[in-house]
Amino acid sequence: MTVSDVKALITTQLVENFIFDRGRVLDPDASLMEEGILDSVGVFELITWLEKTFAISVGDQDLTPENLDSVNRLTGFVTTKHEKAAA
Repeated sequence: MTVSDVKALITTQLVENFIFDRGRVLDPDASLMEEGILDSVGVFELITWLEKTFAISVGDQDLTPENLDSVNRLTGFVTTKHEKAAA
């Protein structure tokens, strides 16, 4: 799976399940928390989806804004998890 594939899947998940304004454009660098797209419950729903979709494990130490607070950060996080698993 390419980085573009990962980013597209994450974006689609967020738009279809967390954004209620269907006309809203999702900036890949925008903070999902600050923009009101995710709250604490949404974060855990997203993590469950990430684990199932990408066959990764998200530990407590991974629950940081640096990993989870934008489409681009999520994409980098998932990509890094896959690279570590493949090594």
